Amino acid sequence: MEPLVVDVVHFYPKENAQPHNTMKYEVVNDENPTTTIIRRGQPFNGVVRFNRPYDEETDLVQLVFSLGDKPQMDTQGSVFLKPDAISDKHSWSAKLTHVQEDTLSFEVSTPVHIPVGSWVLRVVTRLKNSPERQIYDFDQDIYILFNPWNPDDQTYMEDCSLLQEYILNDVGKVWVGPIKTTRGKPWVYGQFDAAVLPACMFMLDRAEMPFHQRGDPIKLTRAISRIVNSNDDAGVLVGRWDGQYEDGTAPSEWTGSVDILQQYLETQQEVPYGQCWVFAGVVTAVCRALGIPSRVVSNLVSAHDANNSLTVDKYYTEHMEEMDFDPNNPQGADSIWNYHVWNDVWMARPDLPQGYGGWQAIDATPQETSSGLYQCGPASLEAIKQGVLGVAHDVEFMLASVNADLMRWRIDPDDESGYSVVDTNNYHIGRMILTKKPFVFDPIGDEDREDITDQYKYREGTASERLALMNGVRFSERAKRYYSVATNLSSDVTFKLRELDSVPIGQEFRVAVDIQNNSDQARNVKASLSATSVFYNGVRADVVKKVEGKIFLAPNKNEEISILVTASDYLPKLVEYCNMKISAMVIVEETKQSWADDDDFQILKPNINIKFNEDLVLGQPSTAVLSFVNPLEVTLTSCEFRVTSSGITGRTLRLPAADVAPQGLLTAELPVQPNKLGKINIVATFKSVELKDINGAASVEVYEG
Repeated sequence: MEPLVVDVVHFYPKENAQPHNTMKYEVVNDENPTTTIIRRGQPFNGVVRFNRPYDEETDLVQLVFSLGDKPQMDTQGSVFLKPDAISDKHSWSAKLTHVQEDTLSFEVSTPVHIPVGSWVLRVVTRLKNSPERQIYDFDQDIYILFNPWNPDDQTYMEDCSLLQEYILNDVGKVWVGPIKTTRGKPWVYGQFDAAVLPACMFMLDRAEMPFHQRGDPIKLTRAISRIVNSNDDAGVLVGRWDGQYEDGTAPSEWTGSVDILQQYLETQQEVPYGQCWVFAGVVTAVCRALGIPSRVVSNLVSAHDANNSLTVDKYYTEHMEEMDFDPNNPQGADSIWNYHVWNDVWMARPDLPQGYGGWQAIDATPQETSSGLYQCGPASLEAIKQGVLGVAHDVEFMLASVNADLMRWRIDPDDESGYSVVDTNNYHIGRMILTKKPFVFDPIGDEDREDITDQYKYREGTASERLALMNGVRFSERAKRYYSVATNLSSDVTFKLRELDSVPIGQEFRVAVDIQNNSDQARNVKASLSATSVFYNGVRADVVKKVEGKIFLAPNKNEEISILVTASDYLPKLVEYCNMKISAMVIVEETKQSWADDDDFQILKPNINIKFNEDLVLGQPSTAVLSFVNPLEVTLTSCEFRVTSSGITGRTLRLPAADVAPQGLLTAELPVQPNKLGKINIVATFKSVELKDINGAASVEVYEG
């Protein structure tokens, strides 16, 4: 008798997907799905048919699962089909559940710690007491993913209802913009798109992530933070912040992650261009696709501490002119970003002392190297909050991002250190840390905004907050030196920069400082006021207006200094996202008391309105109308919308639009034919030569015909 010859192997992709929470993957929903997507540590079912009836007395059937090109102990599972196989969470098993002549049904159990990825199956058959073998290589994909529903998985989330958001939700919001006008930018993660899992496999291969480490979410998320930027190993996205994007896609034009991952997979080239929220949107798509709970986090007023001092340092000349560089730091100047976006991922941390599991921060935006590569995290939020720098990875950098002190230094030849402290503002960094609230999506408002500042830091100004930062300072020699110099000066004149919340595009605004002389003597003050257009990472683009002058303060009197900035002053000098910085710097001639402050605000643009003229019915053609009013006194030319929706197009559509007269209404019609029931979300962006970065979103119900 010859060994059994395999005729066909089948893993019920749809039936297995249900208990494994993988029903949403597009490839599982094909008419005749050939890709199986399951989660580790949980049994799944299959069937094999042979060329003759199976005889349990003489036939042996072996299933050999393997991952990667050089399978070893951790990346291979070899099991015989047995009716009495017992499953346990640390080993492979294959239980024979039903025999019907030439057809065997079986249930495979996988270890809960195995590496994730695209596994292959080989079926080996032979007769007992005979070396002759038959080999059958199964030619369909079997993806095994993390299993955050399983209490034994390192990614397990106790409150499993949250996985509806952090694993299964394929749309979200990213909060961008300066603190006073921050708004949620809708983003389509699209982790269930057919291109995403293959793109994840390609990324990890390109990152040369060893297969046997791909089951460890700590190592895997650290690698993801490295490979989503292109700096070290031809990763997914090229970061660019200078406004020059003609040879790629401007960061503000993307509406979701799928187009980026699909382009990366198809071209095998880095995709231009990304900024922080784009990196973070791609990271969440990748993590959720692989089964790691993930959320996008926005830090409003974010520090980039280039020299590990846990301070952000600004330097001024003797005469209180701001210097563009840090004379003490060859690594480059510290900076303050209007906002910065990164990711939290959820996992246990068996590598750390108890208490540091749960949310961990990772950041794929390339800012500083960590162990020689542009990667960051995972840093335990608990460690960041307590200021514990000794635990891996990159807690120091993240602590500074959310809680550094802003230090201002004036060159002072009379001081032994060469500098005197201007004022110091402990309330400036990490003003608010936001993410999307689970189970809510508000396409136009902020009902879905969740403030998670208290998960990263104690409330500003409380003893606990100061202690956590000083705890960090205690761990860092350089930080100790900085904080020892920062002794406060006596001051008898108080200054306050009047904050601006927002200015609609086309309107004028005023920069004003209120001054109070608390002394019984007159004071002469030299002041400088300016308005500058800035990129969101704090880099100055263009001075819009600047005035300098001297002002006389009578004893115990108040004064005001101000400048008016008109639309014709600022419109030609605006850069992307229309961020402005107003700055004031003063020095009191008699006492050498110095003070400086600045404030960020945004010139506001309209949102895209998305409307449907009738109810949407599954499979029926309909029309979406996109519109907004041109706020400028010039005509908009080369107009184009980009629209993404998981329930209509799957991928992104580009929609050219006619030129729009000054203050004119722009409308564009988009033909739609919904392909799934229930609530669908639509995300749009708009660009023209004169006006860019206009956004809009809508949620709409699709009904049965």
